[in-house]
Amino acid sequence: MREFSVKNYLRSGLKLPFCPGCGAYTIIDCFLKAVFNLGYNDLRKFVFCSGIGCSAWIPSPYFNADSIHTPHGRAIPVATAVKLIRPELNVVVFGGDGDIAGIGGNHLIHAARRNVDITVIMVNNMVYGMTGGQVAPTTPLGYKTTTTPKGCFEYPIDAVKLVSVLGASYAARWTTAHKKELIKAFEEAIESKGFSFVEVISQCPTNFGRRINLRGSAEMLKWFKENSVSLEEAEKLGWDKVEGKFVVGVFARKRRPTLAENMRRAASVG
Repeated sequence: MREFSVKNYLRSGLKLPFCPGCGAYTIIDCFLKAVFNLGYNDLRKFVFCSGIGCSAWIPSPYFNADSIHTPHGRAIPVATAVKLIRPELNVVVFGGDGDIAGIGGNHLIHAARRNVDITVIMVNNMVYGMTGGQVAPTTPLGYKTTTTPKGCFEYPIDAVKLVSVLGASYAARWTTAHKKELIKAFEEAIESKGFSFVEVISQCPTNFGRRINLRGSAEMLKWFKENSVSLEEAEKLGWDKVEGKFVVGVFARKRRPTLAENMRRAASVG
């Protein structure tokens, strides 16, 4: 009987670079557990693309797999090219909220509407964590960052709802306090045909938690649990009643033609 071990999927001799308490450790564990559950004993059937930021270091160079480290915000178009050239591979993008929804927001929009057959995992720690904790497009209204010491005055982007409206085949949001659900979401995203998007609300004790008076990962995980609301409950109560909460669940699950399928159909006409 096979036994799961994260070490079976990581390159030997490399030390993970994340701060103590970072949610990246949980995300690595949950993602690789999903890969294991799907029957992959290694990562030879995967290619990983990532941009710049803490979360971009999750696969590259630590996963024992082919990976491409791209400029900031450009992982999605690179992943699109890889998938079109090597359609038999599972192409997965890892990035932070600044990388995916901020710098690369335009690419996120168009990959979702095109229904590119890739999986995008956005690790949302609500700030630009690697560069000092600056305000991000996902920072909650009123929360302090290094560049908004009196509180963020902008409304945050809801990336999951955005890609769902644009036509993503699969879209889900969970926090690092929802490990069981997160593993399941990763499994479903990898298996889904079309654009798959998983947002993971993740703790950053170093550059966000301490600025909002949450001292360490344990307090941040407690905050996630206490402020999470299921999608079903949010729809029942009304979205105005759950503003400021973490609405979690599966937002989209459907099958429609992918970009590659539409390209092949167009090429065969006439």
